[in-house]
Amino acid sequence: HVQEHGTCLATARGLRVTVENAKCIQAVLRRTGEIFQEYAVQEESVMFRINLSVLLDCLTIFGTSSLPGTSTALRMCYRGYGYPLMLFLEEGGVVTVCKVNTQEPEELLDFDFCSTKVVNKIILQSEGLREAFAELDMTGEVLQITMSPDKPYFRLSTFGNAGSAHLDYPRDSDLMEAFQCNQTQTNRYKISLLKPSTKALALSCKVSIRTDARGFLSLQYMIRNEDGQICFVEYYCCPDEESAEAEL
Repeated sequence: HVQEHGTCLATARGLRVTVENAKCIQAVLRRTGEIFQEYAVQEESVMFRINLSVLLDCLTIFGTSSLPGTSTALRMCYRGYGYPLMLFLEEGGVVTVCKVNTQEPEELLDFDFCSTKVVNKIILQSEGLREAFAELDMTGEVLQITMSPDKPYFRLSTFGNAGSAHLDYPRDSDLMEAFQCNQTQTNRYKISLLKPSTKALALSCKVSIRTDARGFLSLQYMIRNEDGQICFVEYYCCPDEESAEAEL
């Protein structure tokens, strides 16, 4: 939902799909090899760029939900540079084969966001963030996030057509699973860049919210499927420099 094309990286550890927009936001889907019934990568790493809209159309060729008592089986194969991604889908004895053209992967932006550089970190039940996005006025341009070791601890603010709105979460809130804030930080992020992450938010059970010294934001959504398997969707977003300069 961030961009039409994404970069796929397959290693022995698992599969990663990365999407970028305007060098301001990066979305990353991570799936470990264990989540597949069979998983094999012959080389150290395999990378290619692909149209995600076309890929999604192929994956849902039998519909978005299977009939009771049936399930869609998927096999993905990739022979290497220059070859298409092959999809074999089977449902109820019907097999469909799709070939999706791959492209030369582009160099991905390194947000240089590692755990050692994290200043503040909060783990929140996703229900809390879903309620916040539903209650706050998202017609404005920016979402302001305040994280602090002291009150208000964790505050989300918007500045829309109806005026300013604030939503506070105390550190002892039932929705708060972890609270590790070392210093007070207040940063603004463009709502238009954050809105695509609401798709992952709707599917997730927990969200990790982190910021580094530069004010860069990391949203890591933990998604658990029906079988209890877990994957992560991460969003990295740079702070809105325009609003910061306007305040100065």
